[in-house]
Amino acid sequence: MTESSRRDISWIFALLAAYFALQVGVRLATSHSLDLDEAEQAFRSQWLAAGYGPQPPFYNWLQYTVFQFAGVSLTALSVIKNLLLFISYLLYGLTARLVLRDKALVAIATLGLLTIPQMAFEMQRDLTHTVAVFFSASIFFYGFIRSLKQPSLASYLISGIGIGFGLLAKYNFVILPAAALIAALSDARLRPRIFDWRLVLTAAVALVITLPHLFWLKDNLDFATARTLEKMTASGDASYLTQVAMGVSSLALATISFAALTVAVFAIVFGKSLRPALGSGSEWTRLLERMMLVFLAGILLLIVFGGAAGIKDRWLVPMLFILPLYFCLKIEAAGVETGKAFRRFMPVVAVIMIGVPAALYGSVATARFSGHYERLNRPYAGMLETLRKQAEPAAILAGDSLLAGNLRQDIPGVPILSVDYPGFNPDLSSRRPLLLVWLLPKGGSEALPPAMAEWLQANLRTSAPEASVIDVPYFYGRGDDRYRFGYAWVNQPG
Repeated sequence: MTESSRRDISWIFALLAAYFALQVGVRLATSHSLDLDEAEQAFRSQWLAAGYGPQPPFYNWLQYTVFQFAGVSLTALSVIKNLLLFISYLLYGLTARLVLRDKALVAIATLGLLTIPQMAFEMQRDLTHTVAVFFSASIFFYGFIRSLKQPSLASYLISGIGIGFGLLAKYNFVILPAAALIAALSDARLRPRIFDWRLVLTAAVALVITLPHLFWLKDNLDFATARTLEKMTASGDASYLTQVAMGVSSLALATISFAALTVAVFAIVFGKSLRPALGSGSEWTRLLERMMLVFLAGILLLIVFGGAAGIKDRWLVPMLFILPLYFCLKIEAAGVETGKAFRRFMPVVAVIMIGVPAALYGSVATARFSGHYERLNRPYAGMLETLRKQAEPAAILAGDSLLAGNLRQDIPGVPILSVDYPGFNPDLSSRRPLLLVWLLPKGGSEALPPAMAEWLQANLRTSAPEASVIDVPYFYGRGDDRYRFGYAWVNQPG
């Protein structure tokens, strides 16, 4: 790395901008169909609410706003996600620049985020709310570190914005600012930054941002938390000690899954100098260590006292995303020479930047050879196009939110309801014909699903119509492989 490039790290952000633009292009080229989280955003963009269910509404609000201007489309979904990711990496790089002197390490820390599978691969594959958590955490972390190093009204304001967005992204985000607060308070040199009147601004901004959802949450707490608690506490009839053991082991596995590749990459890049570097430290490494310990302690409390038995690796994003920066701070504290390490690191980045988009595309496109189909291989658009030749639906009732969201992007002017989401239930009494559509698993019954029949009786006082089946070729299908949908019409003209 030349001296001039050490001083100027803007090339990192240009590289990342090109990478995320590539990801948008690959997603658009892969399939027109939507995956779970994408479909959820398309489906729930039909209305604006203070809350939607188990996930807080930050991403829904953002996507709703974008759809109002750009229309409901895969392009709008993909651009927003990758823009949030780019801004997150940008803020992470700016944070690294605040605490690292060696610009090679700034580059390694920033691009090191690509070595975390949950962030480089999983966030591109489908996740939306976790992307919002990473975005919010990056805002907060930048504001927090800047408040400690270069305090200003702006830095405390940024911290408040990050907290507000984070609490609207996922409820477990609350552990991050709590961990930061405890970690800073435990250091006498940092304590004055916490006992600063500008912290009131941080709290006020966070409160204003979250207030509409807090009012909703007050009246819908069970609705908002039931599914998450069910996932976390799914230990069956296990005893308390077994549940705790399951929780602790799942946390250990999640941590290893999250950090293993990053540790391996740093070990390869820095070689024998990494081990002694891990024994070095600075005020910044000690701060991050305390933050991570408090965060993990908070998760352990959920396991011991909250009954959590299954910790997912993506739930660790609000804290362990700092790992690449933490390692780079350790390396700088040890005075390790970084020139050779940087030259070893960039080929790894190149492999990831080429490999991840290729893997995402290949997982769908190779179905024409393997016959193994993903959700993105399902031909929702082809099915809807065929059914619209029979009649133009005035409303659609879908069997689940995945199907509803996929239909929404191709017929956005028609209300689309989902049997599995009772929160959106507009009056359909005057809307005919009503199209009913559901997925048909292999070997499943071709009859109208009981849940749909019950919905028709409860909401329209209508008996179950005759069910039919439509077979549509897969995207990237092998031979004549087809996917089957069930459908029925209520009051079809003619």
